[in-house]
Amino acid sequence: MIKRWLTGFVALMLVSGSALAQSAFVDGTDYQTISPVVKTSQPDKVVVTEIFWYGCPHCFRFEPYVERWSANLPDGVVFERVPSSLNPRWTEHARAFYALKMMNVLDQTHKALFDAIHLKRQRLTSLDTLAGFVSDLGLDEKLFRENYFSFPVETQIRKNIQKEKHYGHRGVPAVIVNGKYLVSASLAGSNERMIEIMNYLVTQELAQ
Repeated sequence: MIKRWLTGFVALMLVSGSALAQSAFVDGTDYQTISPVVKTSQPDKVVVTEIFWYGCPHCFRFEPYVERWSANLPDGVVFERVPSSLNPRWTEHARAFYALKMMNVLDQTHKALFDAIHLKRQRLTSLDTLAGFVSDLGLDEKLFRENYFSFPVETQIRKNIQKEKHYGHRGVPAVIVNGKYLVSASLAGSNERMIEIMNYLVTQELAQ
């Protein structure tokens, strides 16, 4: 599986004219090395972590790219999403993410929440407005409210805040490859190039 994925990746780079660009990816210019390395959720895998905020228009535009990218991962690579609390006001959405995760409905709600904010222009910035969004989807509003300020949710957010400090990113979207590398929109310059750099770093990690 890994060999087939790597072959496909090389072919894609050649077809898109990016093979030369790949050789030009430079630490400190196109991505940043994280020091010290941040422990990942699965040390025996290559873990790719997308850090985002539902209210971020750049994250909204990046989401289709990362959805396509994460749909066919090779063996040994796992993808996870982490809602950012880099800005304290983003924490309302982080709580919503984990409350919905506890309800096992993220597959149903992740894109819907992005769309509600950026396409439907809904102001979902508080527990009440987010609970209304959940209710409109036909989900259990009471359970959502119970989860929202629950101990597991608050614990996860505290852990994320500490990890984000170690990652050193200054905005979102940001992608962390195996706790070692930071790929950011500001460094990459475009969504397409973010994906190319992610592929380059993942391939590098798989080869070790």
